[in-house]
Amino acid sequence: MTPAKADFTPPAKDKPCPCGTGKKLAECCDPILARQRPAENAEQLMRSRFTAHVAHNFEHLHRTYLKTSKEPYVADPEAGGTNWTRLVIHSHEPSNRPDTAFVDFTAYYQENDQEQALHEKAEFQKIEGTWLYTRAVRQGPPPIRSTQAKVGRNDPCPCGSGKKYKQCCLAKG
Repeated sequence: MTPAKADFTPPAKDKPCPCGTGKKLAECCDPILARQRPAENAEQLMRSRFTAHVAHNFEHLHRTYLKTSKEPYVADPEAGGTNWTRLVIHSHEPSNRPDTAFVDFTAYYQENDQEQALHEKAEFQKIEGTWLYTRAVRQGPPPIRSTQAKVGRNDPCPCGSGKKYKQCCLAKG
């Protein structure tokens, strides 16, 4: 359930930043939101975008999204917001392409007295010296990869028959 617009209170600059770094908002994301300094990397931009969601700074979200960054911002008087509660950054990885990076994160929000999670891996690009959010690469946690080695055709069959895999269970499948 989203809070009523009248109930909204922006985060205080002398309190911990909503992005989860442990720093005060005034020394963490606020200078990025206020355009006093640019985000130094994709993770900082991700953290500032989360803080912008919490602070209802929709203009920052607009200017840091590749598809809308060149368009003029028009405020939506009906814009409310989700009650975002916390952010967990799982990884920040540079790409093999220059000026591209990925941030894997979970953003938590309150809905109907329950905490919900949005897990995403996002792509960011540095264009003309400015980091921009480009797209969600994946929604949800990463796929589970098997850690067991695959059985080769000439390996002993895992069923325990004593035969080679190709002459036993592979032939049955």
